[in-house]
Amino acid sequence: MADVSDPKIDEAYLDVRSDKTDTNWLLLDYESDRSDKLTLTSTGSGGLAELREALDDSKASFAYARVQYANDKESKREKFILVVWIGQSCKIMRRAKISVHSADVKQALRVFSIEVPAREKGDLEEEPIVVKLRKAGGASYDGV
Repeated sequence: MADVSDPKIDEAYLDVRSDKTDTNWLLLDYESDRSDKLTLTSTGSGGLAELREALDDSKASFAYARVQYANDKESKREKFILVVWIGQSCKIMRRAKISVHSADVKQALRVFSIEVPAREKGDLEEEPIVVKLRKAGGASYDGV
């Protein structure tokens, strides 16, 4: 069971969801290699590009991000994604626990449209994620 009780996690979650702040992502990492306690590592306002730079290939992490995209010339949508990051150099035991811990993280980061599994930074390119969000959203105005 993952420990997501740190109040900073909930504060950052609400900050990412708020329309009144520029914060559009947060990153949770394990306190240590042997710990099941997740802590808020960082937040940012630079979108998925900035989030990709914050990820560490030797870690397993969870991220929550706001993605904004245009449906047509008149409208914009904002959707939220949950990223489950397992870096290429992540230790085997941590990889094994991440799927079990995902359920606990989903209790803390409750509202999201899609879950994005990521093994390399290229998995977090914005365009393919927007395509998935459009499909998940049901209303596609450009036939995607």
